[in-house]
Amino acid sequence: MRPLRIEGAWVDTPRVFEDRRGRFHEWFRTDRFRAATGHPLPLEQANCSRSVRGTLRGVHYAAVPPGQAKYVTCVSGAVLDVVVDLRTGSPTFGSWESVRLDDRDHRAVYLSEGLGHAFMALEEGATVVYLCSAPYSPEREFGIHPLDPDLAVDWPGGLTPRLSDRDAAAPTLAEARRLGLLPSFEACAAYRRRLCGAEPGGLGTVPAGAPPR
Repeated sequence: MRPLRIEGAWVDTPRVFEDRRGRFHEWFRTDRFRAATGHPLPLEQANCSRSVRGTLRGVHYAAVPPGQAKYVTCVSGAVLDVVVDLRTGSPTFGSWESVRLDDRDHRAVYLSEGLGHAFMALEEGATVVYLCSAPYSPEREFGIHPLDPDLAVDWPGGLTPRLSDRDAAAPTLAEARRLGLLPSFEACAAYRRRLCGAEPGGLGTVPAGAPPR
């Protein structure tokens, strides 16, 4: 796994084995993940989405603690996957980084708690699967408008973005910051330190003081 420019995010490019029958690759391994992040992935939920070309999902994030870390790959078609630093006080606050995920190179992106996630489907029927460190909890879920001009994500040209009603109504980064909706860099770092120091089997539990799931 290779770290991205935004602290707390990595990209994993697996070795793909091909023969006359097709392809095989390991899209997630705990040992490789732990070597990069310092802790295992506390898996609580797995999601799968299938999108028409031009669909734009995100920017989504969850309140920290416990947040929701994600390990994301594309198993059919292709998407432009985007990680956004929403952590106030972070050296890279407001910046973003993109990685093409597709069914050819089989890359995966991991983004830790407090980072925002979005992707645009580049092909019809693009199918994305992701492992999540916490289950979906509506009261802790937030979003930033993916077309926020100040965020200025370089989405692919030639595609008309298809947004959900929720994403189309999401605040800008500046509005979310003014409303106190963004996680802090220190809170995210402290939570990750707890993960790195936790005993096996305790990683999936809600920290003391966290909202109920």
